[in-house]
Amino acid sequence: MAASKDKKKKNIFQRIAQTFKDVRQELKRVVWPSKDKLKTTSAVVLVVIVFFAIYLSIIGTGGRWVLEKIGFYDQVDPTETTAAVEESPVAGDPVVVEDTDVAEDTDVAEDTDVAEDTDAPEET
Repeated sequence: MAASKDKKKKNIFQRIAQTFKDVRQELKRVVWPSKDKLKTTSAVVLVVIVFFAIYLSIIGTGGRWVLEKIGFYDQVDPTETTAAVEESPVAGDPVVVEDTDVAEDTDVAEDTDVAEDTDAPEET
């Protein structure tokens, strides 16, 4: 216990220097590959990278082709009216109802009294 009290903590620069010394000693102990082994493994890595690049390109192109064939990328004209099918209340026969939310010139002056009532806050 007395020995731990006598040890003084090193400052930041001494600790950084010690870390670099330790790294350098560790790198001296590493068994580095020969040039032939390095060339062989590098070639294998490059071949695998090229193979998977080609493979993924084929998969991506095939997926895009399939999506184009099923119409995934087709643009829908937003000004078209859409039709909704509702069941008839009488016999269950389908009734086609057209949605006419297309931008048209409508007279808004008729609804001004309603709009004024909703804008004003209510007092209680």
